[in-house]
Parts: sequence; C-alpha cells; structure tokens
Amino acid sequence: MNISRRNLLRATTTLPLLGAAGVASCSSVSQSRSSGSGARVIVVGGGYGGAIAAKYLKKLDPSLDVLLIEQNPSYVSCPLSNEVLSGERDLMSLTFSYKGLSAQGINIMQDRVVAVDADKQTVTGSSGNHYRYDKLVLSPGVDYRWEAIEGYSEALADQRFPHAWKAGPQTQLLRDQLLAMRDGGVVLIAAPPNPFRCPPGPYERAAQIAHYLHHHKPKSKVMMLDAKDAFSKQGLFRAGWKRFYGDMIEWVGAAGDGKVQALHADSNTLVGEFNEYQGDVINIIPPQKAGKLAFIAGVTDASGWCPVDQGSFASTLKPHIHVIGDASIAGKMPKSGYAANSQGKVCAAAIVAELNGMERPEPSYVNTCYSIISPEYGISVAAVYELQNGSIVPIAGAGGLSPADASDATRAREARFARGWFKNITSDMFS
Repeated sequence: MNISRRNLLRATTTLPLLGAAGVASCSSVSQSRSSGSGARVIVVGGGYGGAIAAKYLKKLDPSLDVLLIEQNPSYVSCPLSNEVLSGERDLMSLTFSYKGLSAQGINIMQDRVVAVDADKQTVTGSSGNHYRYDKLVLSPGVDYRWEAIEGYSEALADQRFPHAWKAGPQTQLLRDQLLAMRDGGVVLIAAPPNPFRCPPGPYERAAQIAHYLHHHKPKSKVMMLDAKDAFSKQGLFRAGWKRFYGDMIEWVGAAGDGKVQALHADSNTLVGEFNEYQGDVINIIPPQKAGKLAFIAGVTDASGWCPVDQGSFASTLKPHIHVIGDASIAGKMPKSGYAANSQGKVCAAAIVAELNGMERPEPSYVNTCYSIISPEYGISVAAVYELQNGSIVPIAGAGGLSPADASDATRAREARFARGWFKNITSDMFS
C-alpha cells in the first residue's frame, strides 16, 4: 500500500472521515447484510470512540437497538482544548450535544455506570436502572495513577493544581490561573510517562501557554519537567518553540531530573530526584491507566489497560464486551481521539458482522496527530495501520512526520488542516 503523507493529510481533512478509518470494512458489511439482527448493543462513553461506534452500529444495521449511556449531558472535546489556554478559543467551541445521534434513532441515556455483570449481560447505572445487552461496547477513556506523585490527589487537581487532561472545568481553571499570574511568573508542566492519552498534548500545551505569555506576560517562563527522555515530534516541537518563543520554554527530560516525584502543595513546589522547582502555576499531568469503568467491568489486566482482540476490540477477559479508545491495548496505535474514532468504526463493523452471522471484515485503521505551535504554525504525524498476526502495526511508507524543512506556507496549511480535521471529525460524530 503506497499512500503519500501529502495525500493522507488531504484525505483526513477533506473527507467525511468514514474513509480512511475503516471504509472497506464498513462498506462490505453494509452491502452484505440482507436483514438485521434486532439485537441490543449498549455503548458506554460518548466521546471520540463511543459516539462514533454508536453511530456506525446503527448506520450499518438499522435494526439494532443501540443505547448510548453517557454520564454528561454534552461532550467537551480534548483535541484543540489547549487553544483555550492561549485564548484562541473557548470551551463552548469544543462542546457538543447528543441530539444529532438521537435524531438517527440512537437511544441516549444520561447515567453513570456503576456495575457490569458479564454473566447476566447487564449494566447498572447510578440511577438504579438496569440495562440488558447482547453486546457491550466500553469507551472508558483514562484515569490517573494519583499515588505515583507523592502529595498529589484528585481533590488538589480539582482545586489548585489542575491536570486539565479532560476538557472542561479544569481547562478553565488552568486558563484562569494563567490570567491571574504575575508577569515574570513560572508555569510548571509535569509531563507523564508513556503510555498516555494525547491530545491534549503536553508539548503543544507548552506552546499554547507560551503563546499567551509571549503576548501578555513576556517576562514569564514555561518549564516542562518530563518523565521521559524523548517524545513524539520532539525535533519539530523544539524548533517551533525556539522560533516563536525564544528561551521562554525550557524542557527537562528524565535524565536531567525531569521526573516529578512529589508535590509540596503548601509552597507550590514540584520535587524531582535531585532538585525542587517552584512555580506560580503548576499543571501536573499524572501517569495514566484505563478509566474507572474498565476496572468496574473487569476488563483490565496487570498493566492497568485492557487487552482486546485487536481486529474487533472484543475483550479477551470478558465475553460479549468490546473496549475501544484510550483504555484498550491496541498494538502500535497511539492513545488519541482519532485512533479511538477509527477503532470505534472497526469495532462496529465487527459486531454487526458477528450478530448477522457473517465473516468479520478485514479491518483498517488510521491516525493523525496535529499540534498547533502558534496560530498559523502546525505540525503533525500520520499513519495508516493494518492487522498482522493479531497485532495492529503501521504500514511502511504510509504517513510520516511533517518535514523538518517545511515552508511557512506548509506550516500554516497544517494548522488549517488541524482545525479542518476537528470540524470534520466532530461532524461525523455528532451530526
């Protein structure tokens, strides 16, 4: 398969996003199905993975009784949420209702799942309602390993030291702290070890915060303390940081004492192995694991993530349960919104095939991760994936990194691509 990076980027920003993320699988199922199964499929979690899985389950088999259970009345997108920190957008521009899915015949229930009985094939909500399923799709997202950083806690994250890794109130809290910070202040960002959910990306976040500071508080500084010694698009990021923000952003890798071990909340101090770092604003992004729902359902292993059949996303631990998105162990695919979207479509096609007694179609997967360093300067990494020996792997030569020597016009085009991608994918999810 020979897909150029240029053509891949064009396809992923101009098409309605059925295409690269499983079009062959979905079309083959829809063309082969002569009558529907009439089964009930419950999807829990209405984000990039869950919303699209629900939509394509109903699209591929209109006879299905599809129920989407989501605890929030609307969805706030993590992708592009870093732009809230720079002031380039607000949270309302990232907020979507589920009315479009409801209009397509998908039942929407606002409830929080507190129990899953895989033997009886039921889920229980905090409302007290019990929901029966033939197939269950979980899109639990991520949770945090609070114990990994001494002195840090969920309560402190909500009140004073936001991770802002789930877009919403904490994103606004971090933005408000930046607005209130003195000129000449220090913003500390603690970046997590792998694997972690991205976007929002910590390295894009540093750039977006620096963009705000550069224009409004130019004596200030952003210091990134990183639990890793390398990160995706590192050379492109550091070149962009330097170009637009000079020495405002300082990155400290793990070998240089970047792994944060503790928080001293009373003095606004992060503690490394050898040094202490005091900040005016502190953004701690903790180490991560599968969301709480995955543990409730019993679909996590010792790694804290969810092992699945990577061709269908069926749990290898519990029957009739599928896990998509950030929580799943999905081969070489990153934990990203676009990856979750692609996985949701593959999962939907596999479920429809199984319920209708058909052979599972051959899956295909895609991911593009955009990062906006300044409003007219974007970079990206893109890949197309296939299933080999039960594991998802990238197809050689399909995709790649933004060129290091790209022109300003190309960088501006990638920033536009990022926003076009967001418009298209959210339309696909919620319209």
